[in-house]
Amino acid sequence: MTNSKNSSNNSSKSSELYAIAETSGQQFWFEVNRYYDIDRLNAKEKDKIILEKVLLIKDKATINIGKPYVENAKIELEVVSHKRDKKILVYKMRPKKKTRKKMGHRQELTRVMVKSISIGKSSPKPSSKKESIKKETKPKSENSTN
Repeated sequence: MTNSKNSSNNSSKSSELYAIAETSGQQFWFEVNRYYDIDRLNAKEKDKIILEKVLLIKDKATINIGKPYVENAKIELEVVSHKRDKKILVYKMRPKKKTRKKMGHRQELTRVMVKSISIGKSSPKPSSKKESIKKETKPKSENSTN
């Protein structure tokens, strides 16, 4: 008798819940309890950030695709640290002109940890539109003289 391992069970457990969201002009595949490096955000460490531009959410059984965004979907992130990416060298040269320019660039990044991915109705917000109540107007008196 041979023992067979089900590798499909292991791979399906790791990708039960994920979301694709837009941030920093890019789209990221977010999974819970994983960290990601995105462009620098103006936030302090341990701050909570909520992404609402969610394009897709996959649960165990369902897939929700937005048009363009999924309604009432949120991804909660926590800022872990701020860091800088590795240096990229840029070298510009104009042939036959004896001009050369060597520059470097290090991208500023923020490392975030995904705390939760949720979809559902958010807490009801008070409507900003004031309901207009029609006031009954009294008809003008016909006692006026011409």
